[in-house]
Amino acid sequence: MNGIIRISESIGLDLMRRLPNQRKTQRDKLALLVTTMLNTRSANIMDIAAILPIEADRTDMRYQWIMRLLANPLVITKDVMEPFARDVLDQTARAGLPLVLIMDQSKVSDRHQVLMVALRWGERALPLAWYVETTEGVIGFESQKALLEIAVSWIPAGAEVILMGDRFYGSPDLILWRQERHWDYRLRLKSNLLVYDDYGKTTTGACAKDRLFYIENAELTGKRVKTNIGIIHDPGHQEPWIIAMSTRPCYLRTLEYSDRWGIEPLFSDFKSRGFGIEDTQIRYADRLERLILVMSLALHWAVSTGQWDEVNNPTPCEKKRCRPKRSPEAGRRGSHAASAGS
Repeated sequence: MNGIIRISESIGLDLMRRLPNQRKTQRDKLALLVTTMLNTRSANIMDIAAILPIEADRTDMRYQWIMRLLANPLVITKDVMEPFARDVLDQTARAGLPLVLIMDQSKVSDRHQVLMVALRWGERALPLAWYVETTEGVIGFESQKALLEIAVSWIPAGAEVILMGDRFYGSPDLILWRQERHWDYRLRLKSNLLVYDDYGKTTTGACAKDRLFYIENAELTGKRVKTNIGIIHDPGHQEPWIIAMSTRPCYLRTLEYSDRWGIEPLFSDFKSRGFGIEDTQIRYADRLERLILVMSLALHWAVSTGQWDEVNNPTPCEKKRCRPKRSPEAGRRGSHAASAGS
């Protein structure tokens, strides 16, 4: 218990530095909940309540303490996440790396889906912003747009951005939105989309069957949204990758779509291979959003601490590792940038 309290005090000081306008009671409660979640490695409220170090004799009282915090409308997820998101985005941009933003959706309960925008960080991803909706289907364009607008406000001026998205996000509306912001993108397209080019009308799937690997200045659907398209159908893969992009298509640029997979370990951290958010039984979307906030703060803190420890207390293997002679915040694409929040 004393260890949880000591670590929560450190996290509380970090939150005070990042969120000076947030109420102290909210910061302290968030810090304590983040620390306890890291200790239990579980998002199950009963598991957390069992060891939460507060002055309450019964587990059910500690459970109610947690639920009151998750139901508090004054704890606004995007406001709490903003300094953490700006930090990792700034570090990546200062290192001269493109900001690889990944948008994807995942089921977090029997009734809820989460739409998330994350930053690729090494071979994984760190959460930036998200939206939880009570639905069994795809969260639509208006919500996608609203979530991306939040991320836009945090991106450093002049930073290079590449947006990655699965086939649910390769819509003409979203392609147009990204083009208006001059972002690069790699968006997987469905195989039934209409394509208009110099040779007439066809579909994306037909282009793949005809082994057309690159299509420049294609127009998608009846909206005639212009984009370039790269197609890969490597041996052993059941379906081709049909990737919309702003740049001139080629094999390697199309292959860059594989960076999207960085968000899969993040969802695994949230779900069955990590915190187990599916076991929470929370029925309200806003409370799930705040529970994801606690998990996201825990991930940012864990990454920051781990990278700080790698620099200050390297193992023998890490000491032997060849390091480039440049800024500690610099790194090649695919390597970790400087620690978040250190």
